[in-house]
Amino acid sequence: MVGSVLSSLTGAVATFLGGILLSGMLTVVVARAVFGSKITVGEAWQRVRGRLLALLGFSVLEILAVLVLAGCVAGAIVGIAVAGNGTAAVIVGIPLVLGLVAALTYLYTVLSFAPVGCRAGAQAHHRLDPPARLALVRNHFWRVIGIQLLASLVAGVIAGAVSVPFSIAGQVMLVGETSAGPIVLATTLVAVGAAIRQIVTAPFTAGVVVLLYTDIRIRAEAFDLVLRTGANAGPTDTMTADNLWLTPPR
Repeated sequence: MVGSVLSSLTGAVATFLGGILLSGMLTVVVARAVFGSKITVGEAWQRVRGRLLALLGFSVLEILAVLVLAGCVAGAIVGIAVAGNGTAAVIVGIPLVLGLVAALTYLYTVLSFAPVGCRAGAQAHHRLDPPARLALVRNHFWRVIGIQLLASLVAGVIAGAVSVPFSIAGQVMLVGETSAGPIVLATTLVAVGAAIRQIVTAPFTAGVVVLLYTDIRIRAEAFDLVLRTGANAGPTDTMTADNLWLTPPR
């Protein structure tokens, strides 16, 4: 059991860090592909590695913010319940929980294009003014959240289809087993399924966000004219194409 818990924690940390790295690198790849040009893995790594600490720091701040907000709501509900009024705790707790969900959804959507967010569509490649980026999302909030929810649903279905067979096989192997060998093998199968799920869905999710960012800028400020300038420069003039992403939103 200790080994299983440690394995799960290690896998979660590896997935978290790998997701940040993959999101940043895929953002660079997709952003370059918008101009019809290609980029190697080495070039993408060169452009991303200087932003990894910023990506990691912002991701940690996001997690801490969620924990603080959730802790405040849970503390308020528990405090009312401990005071001896369970009915009041339920009456106050329901709207607080609903408000927490709404607040986290709003913050996640507004920060989805933050310059250093691990889930941002432009975090590693486009270093723009944060207030302008936040305003860009707020002005198209429902469109952004709708597309992100749809993309999450599609990714969830794909992830389930990929990982469920491994989970079922692992659970079947655990039935009636008390020795370490089958338990380790079952845990390994579940971990392999989780890894394959991440490999399949992470590129899709990162691609959706960066393309959504491009689409919103095109709708909001005719950014397609700027992209056309990069496309006319030719696929070999990658420096011009990359610098066009630094054009601040209006």
